[in-house]
Amino acid sequence: MVVTVEDVRRLALALPRTEEHLIRDRVKFRIGRIVYLALSRDESELGFAFPKEERAALVASEPAKFSLPCAGDLRYNWVHARMSALGHAELAELVTDAWRMCVPAKVARAHLEGGGLPPAPGLAGLGEAAAVFGAFPGVDRSWLALVADTAPGLDLSRAAHRAALHRWLNAWGCRIRYPRDGEPDPLGAGLADWWGRHTLPGAPLAALADRDVARLAAAYGELAALPLGRRTLGPTAAAKALFALRPRTVMPWDAAIATRLHGARDAAAFDRHLRTGRAWARAALAESGLDEEELTARLGRPGLPLAKVLDEYLYVTLSHGGGG
Repeated sequence: MVVTVEDVRRLALALPRTEEHLIRDRVKFRIGRIVYLALSRDESELGFAFPKEERAALVASEPAKFSLPCAGDLRYNWVHARMSALGHAELAELVTDAWRMCVPAKVARAHLEGGGLPPAPGLAGLGEAAAVFGAFPGVDRSWLALVADTAPGLDLSRAAHRAALHRWLNAWGCRIRYPRDGEPDPLGAGLADWWGRHTLPGAPLAALADRDVARLAAAYGELAALPLGRRTLGPTAAAKALFALRPRTVMPWDAAIATRLHGARDAAAFDRHLRTGRAWARAALAESGLDEEELTARLGRPGLPLAKVLDEYLYVTLSHGGGG
């Protein structure tokens, strides 16, 4: 199967610090101001960063596939490839190697040693999962109740909102004990204290900066460790609580999703999870050419944030349909 611009986009946007730009009718991917991938206007050729001292050998080895840049660009670390001649595995290698030339070594090492990010599911996969999830009986009932009970937004300084969050978490199987009359409420007290110490970013998932991801991961780590008598709040409830607080910002997880994607459920794994969600959100928006509200409506989940639609995809493919 011939590779496409969407394949390039999914691979590039999964790499840390990558941004997509349309410059003079050409799609380009860059780190800061450094371009490391550029498609020709007709999208038949891909230019990519490549060591100039090695490119003559590359071109000579497969002249039907690779070619030198124009004379004005020969001074740059750059070479061209015919899209129709590339395979998917080869494209992934070229994109990753070009990216590595443009980011600090510690960034590349951390990303690659961590296994990288899973490839974005694409609009077809998201649409199929949305149809499955949307058909579950009463699937949105508890979420809509939480939104209504906490309008215009969940505020954990308010006791009624903390109680509403408690009900919603239990509706999703978290099994957090309700205090009897006269008993202390460890969840409510812990949430109020945690809330007073954290200011959570509110940008859409696709727009999160690295520092925002780090802040959310740190807040998640503290929340998951919140003591509730003999137990703690735990990873799943903490992730879902963060989503409830910032539904446009946080892609939550459950145990199956966290374990299968990241192999752990600590703050570092949640950081990787948010970066995965950010890359997927950017890829979906770029592939569709729509804004977030239009995209989720097209996917059959109108009025919901893209972060939730991505979580539903993971639930359908890993938790519900993934077996084990």
